[in-house]
Amino acid sequence: MTDLSNETGNGVVALADIGGTNVRFALLADGITGSITHIEVGAHKDFADAFAAFMARQSGRAAVRRALLAVAGVVEGERCALTNNPWVIDAGELRARFGLTDVRLVNDFEAIAWSLPRLKPGDLRPIGGSKPVAQAPMVVLGPGTGLGVAAYVPLADGGLVLRGEGGHSTLPSGSAREDAIIGHLRQRYGHVSAERVLSGPGLENLYRAIAALDSLSAPKRSAAEITEAALAGQCAASAAALDTFCAMLGDVASNFALAFGAQGGVFMAGGILPRLGDHLPKTQFRARFDAKGRMRRYVEQIPVYLILRDDPAFVGLQRLTGQPA
Repeated sequence: MTDLSNETGNGVVALADIGGTNVRFALLADGITGSITHIEVGAHKDFADAFAAFMARQSGRAAVRRALLAVAGVVEGERCALTNNPWVIDAGELRARFGLTDVRLVNDFEAIAWSLPRLKPGDLRPIGGSKPVAQAPMVVLGPGTGLGVAAYVPLADGGLVLRGEGGHSTLPSGSAREDAIIGHLRQRYGHVSAERVLSGPGLENLYRAIAALDSLSAPKRSAAEITEAALAGQCAASAAALDTFCAMLGDVASNFALAFGAQGGVFMAGGILPRLGDHLPKTQFRARFDAKGRMRRYVEQIPVYLILRDDPAFVGLQRLTGQPA
């Protein structure tokens, strides 16, 4: 568990949510997170330059002495080499360059997990299940540039977060058709993790694999273009890829629900799913979530929520600073 509440106080804190494609920045002061600035990763050679560009725009930059950074990768000590991003973030280097007294790194889905007890009903869209069990664990996962996973466990003193690299666990198959898809991907990657399918690049992998297996015409498309073509009914390969994506996501989400006993709910975040808010309930997502054999009655009761709020990582980061919401 990472808790900075006794270290950061109520001063101005620079916050960042650093993913594979974009980095988002904001300043936190007196319990209020300011406007969020979006910067493309490809626009800067490293994180320090992106941070400098953000800070140059801030009128209150002289008051910033601390930074709390949510990073999409494994945090090792004070460093993180991002999984789907060439940047390496080093807290010591940032302290030296910017004169900061404290720089801390946490996993990005660790930050989102800290937000879960603070999310309001208006921040969420239910996708089946019953009411959450009070004081039960919660799981969050989300496909974006990668696939993040973390769990929040309520405790009498406020709770703790279990972070890990669940997105790199082996992708399960639920049918002979999915066996063939995974077999096709194995020829390219060897190990086929959940992230190889359940992410933006993963949706592109699915699209190409299905087109190859079915001998379909498949012009090169990005994940956003595949989604758009599928929802518009303009491309059979895109539609099949999106349907398979949603089905396999349900299976993987249910696996984590079982692993953590997440009767407090499964929460879906990430950059892809908000575009599927109306579509996801129409897919096999929930059917595959519930299809757990002897544990069907257990998982059928677990509520799943699509996080509608755009900034859950910042909600969690604020919790970690100890500043009130």
